[in-house]
Amino acid sequence: MRRIATLLLISLLSLAPATLAQEQQQPAAQFGEHMTVSEVLLDVLVLDKDGNVVPGLGKSDFTVTEDGKPMQLTSVDFYTTRYGGPEASAAKPGEVPASRYFIFYFDDQKTNNLSTSRLMEQQLEAGREARKWIEESMQASDWIAVVSYDSRLKIQQDFTQDRTALQSAIDDAVRSRNPERFPSRMKAIDASAPSLLANLPKGKALRDATTNEYKALTVLARATKGIVGRKNVIFFSIGFGKIDPQTGVARPDQRYYPKLKDALNDSNVAVYPLDLTPIAFEHAQRDFLSLLASDTGARSFLQPVNFRLLLDRISKENAGYYLISYRSGHPRGESGFQDVKVKTKDSKLEVLARKGYHYGGT
Repeated sequence: MRRIATLLLISLLSLAPATLAQEQQQPAAQFGEHMTVSEVLLDVLVLDKDGNVVPGLGKSDFTVTEDGKPMQLTSVDFYTTRYGGPEASAAKPGEVPASRYFIFYFDDQKTNNLSTSRLMEQQLEAGREARKWIEESMQASDWIAVVSYDSRLKIQQDFTQDRTALQSAIDDAVRSRNPERFPSRMKAIDASAPSLLANLPKGKALRDATTNEYKALTVLARATKGIVGRKNVIFFSIGFGKIDPQTGVARPDQRYYPKLKDALNDSNVAVYPLDLTPIAFEHAQRDFLSLLASDTGARSFLQPVNFRLLLDRISKENAGYYLISYRSGHPRGESGFQDVKVKTKDSKLEVLARKGYHYGGT
């Protein structure tokens, strides 16, 4: 892709994919102090009231602010994921072909199933609908991975475009099988393809690094950092927030959540919770799942009736995105997380975008 290829040539996107693409020292007199000025790249979904991607917008249609201060945009490009890969020739003028990235994440319910057998039924149903979506709706240019979690993160299948391998991995994930039974699935890493395994700890180190789901999602997000573009975690779970003993409602565990939120945003990972809680059951995790989605530029689906319809909706929403570029300065030598807000001039349009990026050292 023309723009991304140029940025890769200057070898800077690897510092923070789609975040800090360029850094250079500016004269002190220009800013009143030594500043590091970076080009910031944001992937932004813009949807109409029916959930359709809205193409054709330009710089004048967006407002981007950092701490309330408007940023001057340098470029706005539209990347269409409908025509990626072999279908690139079908892209319309002015549209840049791109791939989509999905991670199907199954939060294993066999332990929670002790309280209601419906949870395992929901998990199996979610797996069936996910396999159908792979068979019927996956695009030729899509890259999909499958992971699961019980007491540790398990990579059932690294990113691939092989439908058969993905369907087998989903079946293993929902049936609580260990991927170690299939070493051939894990050992071959294609250097030309996106990969989780290439950037994850190995063996016991991965187990030790993912002792709770906050850590698992944090490690997973960081493993995607070198993949340019929006990554979407389809999170099949009932939630894992910390239950407040006074209210009975789940809240983020502040020992882990801030680091998780920053890692997801910095790596451009959106989390779409697809709730496994059966209809009519009390849902203590509702607010937590909604917060996780909102904080990463996605949306949550609580106690869904039809998983396939929701997968189709997520797929539809990710049919194209805008790559917005602007320059931002921070004091030299400082580091931190910069909050960002993106809006469109048309208030009727919905915007889904990550909430910020890391600057300076890590």
